[in-house]
Amino acid sequence: MTTPDSVQQWIRNRRSTFIPQFETGKNIPDEWVMEILENANHAPTHKLTEPWRFTVYSGAGLSKLAEAQAAVYKNEAGEKFKQATFDKLLQQPQTCSHVIAIGMKRNESVPLMEEIAAVGAAVENIYLSLPAYGLGGYWSTGGITFYTGAKALFGLGENDLFMGFFFLGFVSTPSVYRRPGALSEKLTWVKD
Repeated sequence: MTTPDSVQQWIRNRRSTFIPQFETGKNIPDEWVMEILENANHAPTHKLTEPWRFTVYSGAGLSKLAEAQAAVYKNEAGEKFKQATFDKLLQQPQTCSHVIAIGMKRNESVPLMEEIAAVGAAVENIYLSLPAYGLGGYWSTGGITFYTGAKALFGLGENDLFMGFFFLGFVSTPSVYRRPGALSEKLTWVKD
């Protein structure tokens, strides 16, 4: 039976786990990733637009992602090009078990903010699913997220958004508890 305490513990213990904390060379079964994404697929969405789109990379697909994102960066970075960033884009995906590219397919029948919020809720469902499998991960909007060429890699159109990557792996080194700031500083309660 689910209790308020168990739900609160699950939510309050949610953590981001970063690539250096992953267990090297240990791969997540694809079936687990499918279950986690099915949980994401149950996120709330206004008018049932379900704007989230996921492209999952694993195995040799991680090399394809690495090469594709490095090429986008090289083509679009211009004067801001840094060899270290290029090298990181080539190496980073291959140190994960799976990488999920996160897209938002725009539906003009609802405000943009609602579509973005729906994708955010889907990603939170991914986060909340991970501990049950002993997995860790994090959502990153770094790398090529805001480059024009990124959308084409993931089948997204002009009005769609590419919203970054979710990196997945088995946890080798758990994240430290992060105590949030006081709720009282973020809350206004009107009763009368």
